[in-house]
Amino acid sequence: MTRRTDTHPDVTDPRVGATFFSTWRVGTPERQARAVEAVAHTWERRPWPTAGLLGYHLYTGHDGSTLLHHSRWTSEQAYEAFVRTHRQERNDEIDTAVPGIERQWLGRYRRHRSRERAAGDTRVPGLIVTVRIDFEPGAAEHRADWADLVLKSLADDPDGHRGLIAAHFHLSTDGTHVLNYAEWESARAYDESVAAPEKESWERVRTYPGVKGFTGSRFTHAVGLVPD
Repeated sequence: MTRRTDTHPDVTDPRVGATFFSTWRVGTPERQARAVEAVAHTWERRPWPTAGLLGYHLYTGHDGSTLLHHSRWTSEQAYEAFVRTHRQERNDEIDTAVPGIERQWLGRYRRHRSRERAAGDTRVPGLIVTVRIDFEPGAAEHRADWADLVLKSLADDPDGHRGLIAAHFHLSTDGTHVLNYAEWESARAYDESVAAPEKESWERVRTYPGVKGFTGSRFTHAVGLVPD
């Protein structure tokens, strides 16, 4: 069966072969809450669809309008099989409960590397920040090197990121961008880090050849759905 959990996902689980992120626009904070409940209720009423799905998590956007969906699969083939056999009936039930959902985009990813949670760190993330880093056409091969540069900069600047619990860099399978899924202690800790003077290493990250731009969004973990 399917059960709810408040526990955040283990992004570094070695069983994960494919990661999917997507966003829905629902319009208002009240509709965000209704949509989260509709998704959870729809899934709880059904058996867990496949052993190939390791977990599915929902997050409410701080813009009061969006939901972030984060699912972790053993393979893309497991996801495609779910789409063929299970997804539509679930979406239909959710759309009946909350009409007018706008499904904006779906991205497919492979996790490249992470700044993992330090040993003994038991903090629960109070803020999730996703940053999409777009690259120029033809620069896909530079994405992993860019992520490695960010991880080195984080390691060289621990004081400037005390509120950062972990950061996970995912490469899109279409070659266009990197998605950083970052777990922060709180919104205040993130704001303090952003407001700190920029060091030279971060200037190199920001101006790395082939980088087109950055788009960041803030979320709060709302619910996880996992096999019981």
